[in-house]
Amino acid sequence: NMPNVTDNLNELKTFIDTLYKDAEKHDRGQKAAGTRLRKGLQELRTACQTLRVSILAERKDEDSSEENA
Repeated sequence: NMPNVTDNLNELKTFIDTLYKDAEKHDRGQKAAGTRLRKGLQELRTACQTLRVSILAERKDEDSSEENA
């Protein structure tokens, strides 16, 4: 069973929550935390883009199945 959009968003939300620790460390001046935070944000960006593409593909599939009905 494929995860739905809500499940994917919940995973993204959980991932964002994990970034807070490094954000706090970065705010206290820890350079390594800033590096981890930037890497995590890049991963988040990629995951968001993947989700966008998936949602668009679902919509296109629905549109094409309606045309064929």
